[in-house]
Amino acid sequence: MGVHHECGVLGIYGVQDAAQLAYYALHSLQHRGQQSCGIVTFDNGEMHIMKGRGLVNEVFNQQNLKTLTGNIAIGHVRYPTTNVGGMENVQPFSFRHHTGDFALAHNGNIVNFNEIRRYQEQRGSLFQTTSDSELFAHLIKKNYSDDHRIHNILDALNILEGAFSLVVMTANRLYACRDKYGFHPLSVGRLGDGYIVASETCAFDAVGAEFLRDVEPGEVLAIDHHGLRSNRYTTECHHNMCAMEYIYFARPDSDIEGCNVHAYRKNSGKLLFKEHPVEADIVVGVPDSSLSAAIGYAEASGIPYEMGLLKSKYVARTFIQPTQELRDRGVKMKLSPVRSVVSGKRIVLIDDSIVRGTTSRQIVKMLRDAGATEVHLCIASPKYAFPCYYGIDTGTKEQLIGASNSVEQIRDFVGADSLYFLSEEAMYQAGNRTDLCAACFTGKYPTKLYGIDGKSVNNE
Repeated sequence: MGVHHECGVLGIYGVQDAAQLAYYALHSLQHRGQQSCGIVTFDNGEMHIMKGRGLVNEVFNQQNLKTLTGNIAIGHVRYPTTNVGGMENVQPFSFRHHTGDFALAHNGNIVNFNEIRRYQEQRGSLFQTTSDSELFAHLIKKNYSDDHRIHNILDALNILEGAFSLVVMTANRLYACRDKYGFHPLSVGRLGDGYIVASETCAFDAVGAEFLRDVEPGEVLAIDHHGLRSNRYTTECHHNMCAMEYIYFARPDSDIEGCNVHAYRKNSGKLLFKEHPVEADIVVGVPDSSLSAAIGYAEASGIPYEMGLLKSKYVARTFIQPTQELRDRGVKMKLSPVRSVVSGKRIVLIDDSIVRGTTSRQIVKMLRDAGATEVHLCIASPKYAFPCYYGIDTGTKEQLIGASNSVEQIRDFVGADSLYFLSEEAMYQAGNRTDLCAACFTGKYPTKLYGIDGKSVNNE
């Protein structure tokens, strides 16, 4: 695949030993970020912080989790969208203030970050990180009124443009905020006598929580001893969920805005066969995010589904490698063909997307080396041809093979016998959706892009 999501966020309120449950919930969100993670708790007004680089089970253990006391917690897993990986950028961020300490965690990308930061610096603000998440803390405190904390948050959110699922924690209250476009998921559930908010509902299953509802675009939920209280920071709201959440990022057992991710991918596989039927002996999916689509294609076509590629469960996390040779070697460590299954077979290979093309080329070559007679590559999404500015690490067209190459040129590069992409219409139909953010496929961005790539872009 080759792209990474920025992060996942989590908040827990009113549950004894909240950090212990946050650990398990963050573990279920690990697919959203493998570079760093953190948990912050409050206990009797005192803030406790534990953060580090690495996976959740590498940073936390039973000993250090015991130091994170309290019944309120927020957590974060991170994969940076830019090459900024220092400890100062590891979330959640914590802040000391005479009106009360607080912490926050953020998923997404603020497109007018540079403009607001310069303005704040000119007014005397001092930033400690390069993360746009810190910007929010400065905004909510710039005209702070202790009697109207929620008003400060609503005012701050109205200044931001872009994608954010945000959790903010004070000593006795949790806030869950979602941008007005609804780019990324955020849901709330009941956990015993308390509550949980998380980027994906799979985190609820990990701790035995009951799903209540999605946080709506443009909504700020305040969670405290009064229960849930809803506020709106704008009435100009949309449901532009990132299409890649369904296609690739989210776990198959998560539900996003009423649609199960596995069901969406399976439907996309069925529609892919309807649009592009291929004569073959077996259907093979690229583990793991493409398996549901491969099952759908197999069911619709009647071609047997086979496990022709095996993904190693024991390969350590891999970061972006400095050379193509090392990136190719990383693919071989993760995936291996099942020779007895693919040898002598015509294969329909199902993948979720093609971004840079190098991984697809490696996989096709692997299957041919293992004896496959034909490899027909079918992609369960449209051609990925435009950068994302809302929280995915594809910031330039140079990174995208689809930006400057035709389907036939991509097919030639990856070495497949044929190459097909799902249509835009089918992408919506798979989830019975009428609106998504599909900017990476269409180039139609829902927001104005402020000074990105040296220019201001406004896509109406």
